[in-house]
Amino acid sequence: MSADSDLDIKVKKSTERISENMHIVANEPSLAFYRLQEHVRKALNPMVDRKMEVQKLHTELVGRIYDMEYAISAVKSIEEMEKTYKSIQDNLKSCIFLRQQLKYEESRKKKPETNSMYKRLSAHITIDLPEITSDMADVMRETANRVEHIISKSTHTNSNNQ
Repeated sequence: MSADSDLDIKVKKSTERISENMHIVANEPSLAFYRLQEHVRKALNPMVDRKMEVQKLHTELVGRIYDMEYAISAVKSIEEMEKTYKSIQDNLKSCIFLRQQLKYEESRKKKPETNSMYKRLSAHITIDLPEITSDMADVMRETANRVEHIISKSTHTNSNNQ
């Protein structure tokens, strides 16, 4: 009986394992789909956010690449203008030199100042004047106005006579 009981025990264990495996295999797809659904639900929103962030960064990168290409072309065009800048610099140096020559010639051609007696005298006289008061300033203003009025009146009468 021992061979039969051993055989019975082995058959029972085998059938239990087969039954258990059948149960696992039968429920495995639904469990797998549940796990997939759970994973997708948890991972989808962050993935969408990341995708939107990557698209935004891509747009910014394209703009910056365009800016860099534009800057590089500007620098290259500046490098190509080196001869022109050199010519401008040479012309400026020439202009400065010619202007200095003109100033020198003008200073040589200036008429010597007439050294009148009054100029020589005024150079030696130093007078300490007290501060001009507002009354004196008013008198000077009034006198200047009168002189201007007389001059304008005389020019007006001279133009009418002619």
